[in-house]
Amino acid sequence: MQGVIHLLPDAVANQIAAGEVIQRPASVIKELVENSIDAGATSVKVVVKDAGRTLIQVIDNGCGMTETDARLAFERHATSKISDVTDLYKLHTMGFRGEALASIAAVAQVELTTRRPSDELGVRIEISGSRVTNQELVSAAVGSQFNVKNLFFNIPARRAFLKSDAAEMRHVVQEFLRVALAHPDVAMSLVSNGTPLYTLMQGNMKQRVSAVAGRALSQELLPIEVETDIVNIKGFVGTPTTGRKTSTDQYFFANDRYMRSAYFNKAVIDAYKNIISPDLSPAYYIYMTVDAKSIDVNVHPQKTEIKFEEETAIWQILNAAVRECLGKYNIMPSLDFDTADPINIPTYIPGRQVDPESVSSLQPGGGMIYNPFEHEGESSSGIEAGNVVSRMGQGQTSSSSMYTSRMAGGYQPQRQEVTGWEQLYSHLKESTVEHEIKEEPTDIKEQMLFDISQVETVAEQGNLYQFRNRYIVMPVKNGLMFVDQHRAHERIQYEAIKRMVTAKRNHSQKLIFPEYVTISAEDACIIEEMSAELDRAGMEMSYDSEKGQLSFTAIPSQIGASEIGNFVETLIYDVRNGETDVESNIMEYIIKTLSSKSAMAYGKQLSGEEMASICSRLFACDSPSISPSGKRIFVIISNDDIDSRF
Repeated sequence: MQGVIHLLPDAVANQIAAGEVIQRPASVIKELVENSIDAGATSVKVVVKDAGRTLIQVIDNGCGMTETDARLAFERHATSKISDVTDLYKLHTMGFRGEALASIAAVAQVELTTRRPSDELGVRIEISGSRVTNQELVSAAVGSQFNVKNLFFNIPARRAFLKSDAAEMRHVVQEFLRVALAHPDVAMSLVSNGTPLYTLMQGNMKQRVSAVAGRALSQELLPIEVETDIVNIKGFVGTPTTGRKTSTDQYFFANDRYMRSAYFNKAVIDAYKNIISPDLSPAYYIYMTVDAKSIDVNVHPQKTEIKFEEETAIWQILNAAVRECLGKYNIMPSLDFDTADPINIPTYIPGRQVDPESVSSLQPGGGMIYNPFEHEGESSSGIEAGNVVSRMGQGQTSSSSMYTSRMAGGYQPQRQEVTGWEQLYSHLKESTVEHEIKEEPTDIKEQMLFDISQVETVAEQGNLYQFRNRYIVMPVKNGLMFVDQHRAHERIQYEAIKRMVTAKRNHSQKLIFPEYVTISAEDACIIEEMSAELDRAGMEMSYDSEKGQLSFTAIPSQIGASEIGNFVETLIYDVRNGETDVESNIMEYIIKTLSSKSAMAYGKQLSGEEMASICSRLFACDSPSISPSGKRIFVIISNDDIDSRF
């Protein structure tokens, strides 16, 4: 009987391995750049075309390879880093990824040109779908150059799985920055479709972080450094002003390797407790150095998660280090309240004359006393000021009286019976509120059937009231209607913007001065994905990669310039956290976000005309009862409900 188990051909095995290693163009860049750094390169240049799906080019000045090594590098499990199984647990390089080049060659057309410094000629190898198509000696610069073309050309299903160029470029930038931040001693550059995105010079950690973070953010970073027997920690943490909804500028590195760690992230966030809003995340760039034997980097296929032997102790050290850093730079509130001399409070002494010219020159311990109530011998309230200032309970002895004695040069004021204190309030008008009305929980029933014409009549008459600067209250045929003013305005804005977009009328307002929003190149890719829809919505913008800024020259008329930054941050946050998909109906999402950001905030006090305008426009909408986010805009407390409470 013939067996059913057989070995897969190398080409098929490589394609299977590629499914784990090469998920998208960014995966190719990660593998090739890390190989360049392991080869001792001091300069690495990355060039991509069409977000890497057409071309990925990685050029380095590393040690290069011989003709034999260049050929073997594309074999499965070929490596220069491991000779014994114990080497897996003490890696200082990027780690063992013997199937990386073989996997790349299995799903793309690869060309490698490489030369060692000691060789006169280099070698060029061309591979397509795991099959070597050409190998020859050529003139070449020292180092290696990989050209990866037509990724997934032989796997149409995988190629179709790739997202838009802007989405894939975001992942490319992400992987590039992770490697660049981990190796500040290597000059690195990234070029996309002929446009330089990053040109990072060799430098130290501070220079690299500043170059990546940008000028605005780097000025808000605080240095952190601690050395212990378990771990050494260096890097930078942001001031509370760096808090954002998105977590773009958050990086952990262990032994010069990027890692993700929700556990250590909690240690950092916990240090900001009570000094930053819980829904915001501060920026940080934290580098940990530990014994290579105490970590395991092989717990995740992409090697972005690392297991630590002493992770609990490291958590506590990291948390304490961030707290100390924030405290050192006076970010956290000080607990030392006794840091200033007592305030010199002058005390009034009946019968003692005061020289007005010397009032301003009072000194602690002096005998000069000033009576702030005295005016032509009487207090402004018509009461003897001494009765008020020196008033103390019968039989009491306090440090205040002793302090008064010292201030008066030993004089002890006599305590007097206080009379006529009611006159202090004689100038105040009597309150018109007889009793405080306490709110009771009500069983509110929504009644969707109401008389629209009567609502409009009420609005015209101005019989509208505002409750808690949040709800507009109006009497209607069936009872009392409570309108949520924010949701009502949001619905009005939503339908106005949607009509404008549908009619392709760009009702945008030109800005006298451009409005700038600082974002990372990675987040700029998210905005680029929506650029066509944002333009239809009335936004004119451009991105400066050198400054890391979005520049807005025109915005929709429904939104103010001050809301642009918050609007952009919301877009990026929702995409990053999966609350929206840029591949879906992004226009609808943008309209909803614009209407939400442009709607009036809760707490705004409205005039009668403003309330009437909102109500009239609301009930002229196609869907006046539900907000764009699907929440109720108004409720009606029926007449029966009101009567039943009496």
